[in-house]
Amino acid sequence: MHEPIIDALRRGAAPEALAAAREAVAAQPQDATSHRLLAAALRLGGDREGALSAIDQAIALAPEDSDLHLARAGLLLHERQLDEAQAALARSTGLDPNQFPAYIIQGHLALARGDLDEAARLSRTAARIAPDHPHVAALEGGVAMRKGEVDRALSVISSAAERAPNDPQLRHALGFAYLAKGHFAFAEQAFRTQLEQDPTSRPLRLLVADLLRRQGRPGDAADELAPLLDGNDVTVPMQRMVGELHLEAGRNDRALPLLRQAFAAQPLDRRNVLPLLEAWRREGSLDEARSTLDAALEEHPEAADLWRARLLFEEFASDGARGVVERWRTAMPDFVPALEAQGTLHDQAGEKDAAEDIARRITELQPGHTQAELRLIDGLLRRDPDAAAERVESLIARAPDANVKRTLRQLLGRCLDVAGQPDAAAETWAELHAEVVDQRLPLPEISRATPRLPELAPLPDPAAAVLLLWGAPGSLVEHLAITLNQAGAPLRTDRFGNQPPNDPLQRYTTVPGLIDGSLDPAYMVQLWRAALPSRGIQDGNVFDWLLWWDNALLLGLRQHLPEAVLMIALRDPRDMLLDWLAHGSPVPFALPSPDAGARWLAATLSQVADLHEQDLFPHRVIKLDDIAQDATGLAQAIADALQIRVAVPPQESLGPVRFEAGHWRHFREALGDAFDLLTPVAQRLGYPAE
Repeated sequence: MHEPIIDALRRGAAPEALAAAREAVAAQPQDATSHRLLAAALRLGGDREGALSAIDQAIALAPEDSDLHLARAGLLLHERQLDEAQAALARSTGLDPNQFPAYIIQGHLALARGDLDEAARLSRTAARIAPDHPHVAALEGGVAMRKGEVDRALSVISSAAERAPNDPQLRHALGFAYLAKGHFAFAEQAFRTQLEQDPTSRPLRLLVADLLRRQGRPGDAADELAPLLDGNDVTVPMQRMVGELHLEAGRNDRALPLLRQAFAAQPLDRRNVLPLLEAWRREGSLDEARSTLDAALEEHPEAADLWRARLLFEEFASDGARGVVERWRTAMPDFVPALEAQGTLHDQAGEKDAAEDIARRITELQPGHTQAELRLIDGLLRRDPDAAAERVESLIARAPDANVKRTLRQLLGRCLDVAGQPDAAAETWAELHAEVVDQRLPLPEISRATPRLPELAPLPDPAAAVLLLWGAPGSLVEHLAITLNQAGAPLRTDRFGNQPPNDPLQRYTTVPGLIDGSLDPAYMVQLWRAALPSRGIQDGNVFDWLLWWDNALLLGLRQHLPEAVLMIALRDPRDMLLDWLAHGSPVPFALPSPDAGARWLAATLSQVADLHEQDLFPHRVIKLDDIAQDATGLAQAIADALQIRVAVPPQESLGPVRFEAGHWRHFREALGDAFDLLTPVAQRLGYPAE
């Protein structure tokens, strides 16, 4: 709908743009974008007052949209009040001074549609006519801001504002420059000065209120907007905005009436529903919520958002929830989200056949629906694994997305495993890993022989609580991490995120450096400590989940971090390799082949055996073979290891069940060579050879 308007504006065809914009506003009177484009068309046609009225209407519909305020600032040009001296200067250069306003206006229109190159060109042209005019600085600063050059924008605009402190266009531009820089208090001051000169300006008052909110003062922001709630022209977005600000400020009793009014006026607008739900929840107004939503559903029985909201006020899977879902199904019998809700209730009640029937209906209505397909496949795995594998293969053939195909192929391996085809399962998983070797992290180099270790230093007094958590791929160390995190331990998982710490325990070069002497062990620990404050650790107490482990680290840890305890997650190494092959690992290490993975895993676990047999460092080995999926067992194992109390995490936090202990034996023929590489270290760690 908007493309014809934008195209006409770009071509400068004012009548065409105006006609298209008026048509868009008539079709969608509540669409703020249509009003913004109408303002641009009116301005192009020379109707400045009409343009301001249209942009004000857009702001009334979307008061939180900062781009609309910026567009309004572009309209506040006083093109008929050019300084005569600047006009004379333009004449002396042989240029037509009458073109200056057109260049400025066209420049702001280009900014509004995101054509920064055109806006910059017009700014340069206008500058040749009147280089020191404040509107040139405002346009140039606007271009710089849109390009992300905030410092340059602020410099250009603030310099011009010193020469013309009372120019409203510059004051607006300066306020937006401060806003882009994140200097909210300065921006508030700039816009408040404007508001004092024009106290009836709704957009300016909205800007000031938004800046108060950004400074963490939602109550003051709500008070700032209070005058806009008087009169007969109060809009629903304004009621909602002030209600949300009261809610943010904890004024629930003042928020609720405004949010009620917004919802009553426009119950189908999700933006009116969500804050009202929160207000009801905070006030404990459950009966009011039910009755209000039921009344709205009587008028709008096919409003999915209202049905979802209504379900929130019933206990999960209760009789009340069943009643709501039945009503929803009656109103929208083939609506997939309603069917999903029905399926969830069946699952919760253990009604697996009914849940499968629902899933089957969903796939008929929406072929390829992920959760429904998984539910059907899960049912087939229990009854007919071969049929499950066939269904997954059919989904793979139809899947349009490569990533979806990869996920389905991993699931196919699981189906083949359950169907008693371990060779095919292992081959499927191995192919998936081999395809992405170049997209994964290389396996860390393992030191072959650790040099003579220094003596273990005595514990400092006082000693910080330092736990180094690590587990090789397939160990399910992530279940220990989940348990520690749920218990409120100072666990840091940032080594796995987008902003990992820049310390030696993150780098591949650390082990070679320690071995050849290019990295001082004391300096390694010093750098690790120095990074703790940036990771949110101020007192030195940290549980650090490591990406990798090598006994070479003991060259530094024994002398300079003796208070640390290393916690190692362990399972039968052959189960670890199988789990790594089938499910990957928290650290996306490359797995070129099962044999290559087994060789690396054997080498790294041999270091664990050395550490444990020779007691090279304070450590706790937690074997997860029988407790990996047992939330209570995990909490108890950590509590026993550290002599502390550990809360039991929710069972569902551990995710779906993986392989049972000893499942590797089903793959004895398929992965025999790889398992042979692991058997010696498995025996050293206390596991049977067969």
